[in-house]
Order: sequence, then structure tokens, then C-alpha cells
Amino acid sequence: MSRVGEKIKIAREESKMTQKQLAKKLGVAESFINELELGRKIANEQVLQRISKALNKNVNDIGMSFESEVFKEEKAPSYSSIKKDKSKDGETKDIWNQAFGDVLRNVPIYKYDLRKAIGYRELPVHSNKIEGFAQDKVMFLEIENDEMLGYRMQKGDIAFCHSIKEIENNSLCFIEYNGIRAVRYIKRLDNSKLLILSNKGTMQTETVYIKEVTPIAKLLKLEIKL
Repeated sequence: MSRVGEKIKIAREESKMTQKQLAKKLGVAESFINELELGRKIANEQVLQRISKALNKNVNDIGMSFESEVFKEEKAPSYSSIKKDKSKDGETKDIWNQAFGDVLRNVPIYKYDLRKAIGYRELPVHSNKIEGFAQDKVMFLEIENDEMLGYRMQKGDIAFCHSIKEIENNSLCFIEYNGIRAVRYIKRLDNSKLLILSNKGTMQTETVYIKEVTPIAKLLKLEIKL
């Protein structure tokens, strides 16, 4: 058990709170609290502040705890083995990964079928959100064709998106209509109709009923393939 984990456990028990109750109060899984207390996970400062507030006790000792863990790794016996040294470096790296596990998140990259992630991008988490959106509502989308060249978007580019349930006026959206999934620029004509625009060198427009279009995501940023 790590020093921070032990401190959390003592504070929780003094508050007469179970792991399940603390987890519910923080909005996390009970297993996360258990792993923190056992020292299998190292929480960042933001998480420790939330725990301190929930227990009304200061458990924010992350800096000292992390340094002691690294110190133990550095003082581990050496047997003049290259393989052993590599293992030690890997373990130290794991500690860093755990320490920053709640700061960075892997955001998946999908093709238009959304069936399986083809890669990931690491993005920072602020106030439990990524770019101001819930962590489970963001993704990257690989542009699959040149139908939006007029909007400086071509095959192979990567777009950052957040999921939507309703079409937003004057926005680039990933939608499904007429049996296809596509990225289109959307304009509302009235309460029942949309103007859908694409541009592969020349502007193409379609007028469709809103009920015929399923919104999937709104595009926010674009990584251009050079």
C-alpha cells in the first residue's frame, strides 16, 4: 500500500464511509478507490482534492508519494544485468503513466463506419472534460474522400468531433442520410428542411427533410495531411 493510499483508507474509515460510498460520491467505480488504497493507481492532484473534499480531510500528498515510489525504484538492487535495468526503467515509466493517467486520455480515431478504432490521439482532460465536452462524447474521424475539398478538407485528414443529437445550423457535420454516411456543411432552411452542401471543386447542394437526416457528430478541428 502506498503512503497516499494508506492515507485515503484511514481518512475514509475515520469518516465511517465504505469504498462504495466514497466512489459514489466521487462518481467513479468502487474498484478505482480500491486500487488507489492498495497503491495500484496513483491519482493526480485534482482527484486527490476531490477525495479530500469528500472526506473533509487532506489526503493531498501526491508529490511526496510519487517521489518515494520513484526513489524505491532507483534504489532497487542491481545485479549487473542489462535485462534487469530495462525492467526497472519500464516500471518507472509505468509509475509516470499511472500518475498522469487521469490527465491524458486516448481519444479514438474512426472511419465512417465507426466499428473499430484505427488509432488514438492523446488529449488533456480538464475538469473531467476534453475540449469542453464529456470524455465519452469526443472522437477523431478520418476523412475518407475528397467530397469536401472546397472546405479545405481532403482524404486522409483527421477531424476532431463531438457527438450530437440535433443538427446545428451553419456547421460541418458527420451525418447519415439516403443510406450513406458523409461529412457535409449544413444550413437550416426552416423547421422541417435542411440544405446539405458538399464541394469537390464545384458546389453541390441537396434539400432534404430534417427527419431524413441522422446527426452523428459536429466537426470542430482538422488535422491536415501534407
